[in-house]
Amino acid sequence: MNTDNAGRTQQFVPIKEIRNGIVVMKDGGYRGILICSAINFGLKSADEQHAIIQGFQNFLNTIDFSIQIVINSRKMDLRPYIGLLEEKAPAQKSELMRIQLREYIEFVRTFADQTNIMTKSFYIVVPYTPSLNATKALGFLKHDTTARETPGASSFEEDSAQLEQRLSLVSAGLGGTGVRAVPLGTEEIIELLYRSFNPGELENPIRLDQ
Repeated sequence: MNTDNAGRTQQFVPIKEIRNGIVVMKDGGYRGILICSAINFGLKSADEQHAIIQGFQNFLNTIDFSIQIVINSRKMDLRPYIGLLEEKAPAQKSELMRIQLREYIEFVRTFADQTNIMTKSFYIVVPYTPSLNATKALGFLKHDTTARETPGASSFEEDSAQLEQRLSLVSAGLGGTGVRAVPLGTEEIIELLYRSFNPGELENPIRLDQ
């Protein structure tokens, strides 16, 4: 990657750093990210669907700050699964099992090459902007010129505690609908952002030194 081009591109990314699982924005704001489980709403009974909707309404009524729901779709990489099967093939006790396993591997490989198998991940982005008392609606990558400049160590600890309270509130509220929400760690956030800003490199390993 060209260093000059990378530097110019980074000027348009409003993220300063990721510290202790928290995204620190260049304008002094913070973002926490929760990864959420999915619910097959269509397979639920009418009563269960009503309970889920009611639970989500109750959740929305408990928060006094904005959140952002992000759905990330990416092509599923079946290479690790195929590699695992290939490792197990020689260990099969009978020739018939080895033949069947090889045929299955070839079927999976061909199916993956001919079909775009997509996987979806669901995230909740929770903002906190200290100077605004965290009540203003902010998008994940929107710039806020009124926010405080880059925080020091002491203010980061205080502000991150406030953000963590919000994350806990959102996680508990979603739990009432049957959705499990877990905060992403630093490495997981780095991967998510890298994949988001580099959609053409989904099959390449992440290089943290870029």
